[in-house]
Amino acid sequence: LLQRAQTYNMLDNILRVEIPTQTVNVEKNGQTKEIEENRFPGYVLVEMVMTDEAWFVVRNTPNVTGFVGSHGNRSKPTPLLEEEIRAILLSMGQTIDVFDTNIKEGDVVQIIDGAFMGQEGRVVEIENNKVKLMLNMFGSETVAEVELYQIAEL
Repeated sequence: LLQRAQTYNMLDNILRVEIPTQTVNVEKNGQTKEIEENRFPGYVLVEMVMTDEAWFVVRNTPNVTGFVGSHGNRSKPTPLLEEEIRAILLSMGQTIDVFDTNIKEGDVVQIIDGAFMGQEGRVVEIENNKVKLMLNMFGSETVAEVELYQIAEL
């Protein structure tokens, strides 16, 4: 998958590919041996910015047959919760990066990815890398929730 991401110039969107493993003690012929085995056989974790182009590259990768949390033909999968990701990575001896930003409540930002791309909004709340924005749409204010990576400071 990383080779495909490189071929399609998607390394800015397909950020990380992990195959969760665990160390298991196996007894064979009276001897105990430690081996690495896949924690979730048949599954690969992908950290990505969910653009249409990146989604195309991932879903059309050879031998990829389906996605957890995908509800129908070509529908994008539901991301794992940060707590789920943290637990999996910690069990592998890894950590999760926390997105660091100077954006705070009250700031006006531009949406750079997703359904509201190009819109500007005022930050109402930031919690767990999710941002609630107040958008002015068709003359009235509407609240929208986006991921922190989907916005940029003005």
